[in-house]
Amino acid sequence: MSLIGKKIGDFKAQAYVDGDFKEITQEDLMGKWSAFVFYPADFTFVCPTELGDLADIYPEFQKIGCEIYSVSTDTHFTHKAWHDTSDSIKKIKYPMLADPTHKISTDFGVLIPEEGLALRGSFVINPEGKIVAYEVHDLGIGRAAEELLRKVQAAQFVAENGDRVCPANWKPGGETLKPGLDLIGKI
Repeated sequence: MSLIGKKIGDFKAQAYVDGDFKEITQEDLMGKWSAFVFYPADFTFVCPTELGDLADIYPEFQKIGCEIYSVSTDTHFTHKAWHDTSDSIKKIKYPMLADPTHKISTDFGVLIPEEGLALRGSFVINPEGKIVAYEVHDLGIGRAAEELLRKVQAAQFVAENGDRVCPANWKPGGETLKPGLDLIGKI
């Protein structure tokens, strides 16, 4: 069953952000673009490469009005300890959400119940709080932050230009398509 169009459920989570703890709820997502990036656990191997990659281009997400939320089943205290000890994680300025109750991971369909960990899931959420794009990977497959940024940009373009769509590898400024009978069999 697809999650496209699903409205995110109510949640309340502690986050480590900007050297402090902050409560984040679904209400914080309303009215702006968001990307949820689930990962298995703090103090692991692939996770810091992904989260560091996101940290490196976080300003690009901010420029297009999209907030990043990384999420694992660890606590906010563990997020802080990881932030204090890892050079890759020290770069992070976006909120690191704690999901020790597994409520958020379950709602997004990424929880591995027998392990208490989340799969690697990336979700683009529109300002109405609905999922418009997502991708879920097995634990050993890392993701590229640039591709998540491209997906957010494409989702924003389609939301603003409903009669146009973004072809494969589209980037801002690139050619788009206007679906119609004249394109059938011509691409």
